[in-house]
Formats: sequence, C-alpha cells, structure tokens
Amino acid sequence: MYPYMRVLIATPLYPPEPGGPATYARILEEQLPGEGVEVSLVKFGEVRRLPKLIRHSAYFWNVYKAAKDADVVLALDPVSTGLPARLAALVRRKPFLVKVVGDYAWEQGRQRFGVSSSLDTFVHERIVPPQVSLFRFVQTAVARSAAAVIVPSEYLKRIVCVWGVPQEQIAVIYNAVLPEEPATIPESVTPLGRPRIVTAGRLVPWKGIGGVIDAVERLRSEFPELSLVVVGDGPDRAHLEAYARARLSDGYVFTGTVPHQEALAVIKDADLFVLNSTYEGLSHLLIEALSLGAVTVATDVGGNPELITHEENGLLVPVREPGRLVEACQRALNDGTLRTKLSAGAAASMHRFSMEDMTRQTAKLIHAIT
Repeated sequence: MYPYMRVLIATPLYPPEPGGPATYARILEEQLPGEGVEVSLVKFGEVRRLPKLIRHSAYFWNVYKAAKDADVVLALDPVSTGLPARLAALVRRKPFLVKVVGDYAWEQGRQRFGVSSSLDTFVHERIVPPQVSLFRFVQTAVARSAAAVIVPSEYLKRIVCVWGVPQEQIAVIYNAVLPEEPATIPESVTPLGRPRIVTAGRLVPWKGIGGVIDAVERLRSEFPELSLVVVGDGPDRAHLEAYARARLSDGYVFTGTVPHQEALAVIKDADLFVLNSTYEGLSHLLIEALSLGAVTVATDVGGNPELITHEENGLLVPVREPGRLVEACQRALNDGTLRTKLSAGAAASMHRFSMEDMTRQTAKLIHAIT
C-alpha cells in the first residue's frame, strides 16, 4: 500500500450536474480512499452564479484555502478550473495534475468564433481568432506546467503532444462508469413508434445530430414507424428542433436535460444507439451505451475506435459519409443475429473501463509525482 496522501480535486461539474467530469469526480471521491488517497473537492458550481472574472477569482481563493492541507492538486479541466487551480497550487507550492478531455479552444472556436476546421487540423493552425488564441494559450500553459496530464484516450494523448507537452508526462487512463440502474423512461418517449433510434450528448455542431435526423428520414422508407429520441441540451437545440420538424414532421422527441438514470433508461430501451460525432476525445456516453449492451453505430473519429471494435461490439462508419451511416443503421435494424452479437460484445468489452483500474492507475500517478 502507498503512504497516505491527500488530493484536492478542482472540478467544473459535480452530480447532479450532468457530464463526464461530474461522474469522474464522484468516482474518485468514493474510490480513491481505498487506495490510500483522501479526497477533498472544490466545485466550480459554488461560484458559477457570480459574474465572469469574479467567479474565477473566487474559485482561485476557494482552491487556495482548500489546498493548504493537500499534498496534490488535480484539476479536471485546463481552463475554467484549471487556470485558477494551477495558480493556487503554484502559490501553495503543491504538485499539480490536470485532466484534459478535449480541446477547449477548438470547442469554443467552433461554437462561438467561426472556426470550421477539424480538431486534427486546428491544432496545427497558427492563425486563429484572438479569443480562441487566448483560450489556446491558457490550456497549453496549464498543461505544460503540470507535473502530469491525464487523458482518457490515445487520441487525446496525440493532441496534447501537439500542444507541446512531452509524451512521457501524459498518462492515458480510460474513464470508468458508475454502475447505475436505469430509471423509468420519460413519458414523452414511451408513445414513440418502433424501431427507435436514440442519440445523446451536448447539442453542439460536432455531435452531428442533423446527420442523424437525415438518416432517420431516409430510413423511414423501409421502417415507416421509425422514431428518434435526442437526449441532451445545448446551444444548437432550437435550430435542430426546427430542422427535425421540417425533415421528420413527427415521431421524434428532444428530451432536453433529464436525470442521468432516465437518460440511461432511454438508451437501454433503444433499438439502436447512434453517435454521429465528427469529434470525440473519449465519449463517456458511448461507454455507458456499451455498458448497457446497446446496439451501437458510431463514427470512426477521435477515441471512438478505442471503444468500438467494428462488428464485435458495435459498427463503425466513416465520418461525414451519410450513405454509410444509413447503410449501417439498416444492417443493425434488420439483422437479428448481428444485433445479438453486438449487444453481447458491448457488455463484454466493459472490462477495460472498470472503476478499479481507473482508480488504481490514478492513485499510482498521484503517488508518483509527490
């Protein structure tokens, strides 16, 4: 057993807030003590109500106070919590770790500042909008200054290497999922026809929700009662709902944000789970879908091929090839033998994403840098 340690986790989200960082923070809080690491948390949600800049100053102060008794500071993102947590750790002279689950600068650029390139192209571009350049500077400075960077996929390790972080300072630790029993399906979903396709995630451009709507429209020539459920919320919701009205007319539901166990119930009840992203670091929702034995079709981008082995636990399709997406969905809906194989393979593949492995590797890293 390692000597007793204390880690302070600076987290942008915490249950009941949705999202991977919230789940990750709770798993570490519950599991790390079994590995000899006491956990304390500083939640960004406690200051989110404050105006910008003020909230980050307040968050710095909260981390600074809490870090007094910590041996290590771990931030679960490199910008909103990462920058104030890094500064607090620096002032307190504490070792600092950061987890990177995506490229914040690119995500903000795509949503707000007119960036249109893929992440793989963006990380090599020198000229970007000024606001995006600031976000890029912050995330890379925080990552480069950390004793180690945790990423959930080999794909993101390659991205962070481009930021200028030496690969020996980057630890790939796959995310785990909390074992939760699905709740009841929302009343808005139960009347929908069968078969039923479900997609989920934050409603942002790179999730490819519009492409799923297009696929459902085309598939209805063969499956007239086919319905669609979109789980999640985000800045593109109004646009996507209008698009669905125009293309599908009826037989679809946007659930918005629902309790996590309800989201799991919707995915488990689906005839097909589709993830049509053009970018994924490592999709927590995809891990959860596989853990539920969902029959899954996903694009072969980012970390998705690290989760899905084609025709073993899901089907992979090339990104931005709508015809291939439709063909894969047709095949999965029509072939009962394949569906049984994929569902069994999905559940069996979860041994790589156990809480025990994730916790053990994280604890080992925490002890290694002190």
